[in-house]
Amino acid sequence: MAGTGKRNKSKWTWVIKYMPNYLGKHGFHRPKAVQREVIAVNLKFIDEHLDELMQMGVAYEEEGKIIVDTTQFADKVLGTGKLTKPLVIKAYSFSPKAQERIEAAGGEALLA
Repeated sequence: MAGTGKRNKSKWTWVIKYMPNYLGKHGFHRPKAVQREVIAVNLKFIDEHLDELMQMGVAYEEEGKIIVDTTQFADKVLGTGKLTKPLVIKAYSFSPKAQERIEAAGGEALLA
């Protein structure tokens, strides 16, 4: 591969065309140790499994309101599904649709 540098135009063109990875890897990839997967939960799951969440201690009743603390098992609440009861849901983040549906059901969306 001697003489395939930029000064020799004919060979340099051949290198670029037929051996694009000859000069090594390109770009940047975040290390696996830095990457973080976001765990999400839907409103449908919370509504259907409310009794189980209360038994596990994730959801509890306080002053007549049911409070669901999703920070124990999820990072974000998504808006798929409907809520049949007004719930106070604590989470690290909410999608805009989830926040809209929680408030439409008469509940609250609290950021933790």
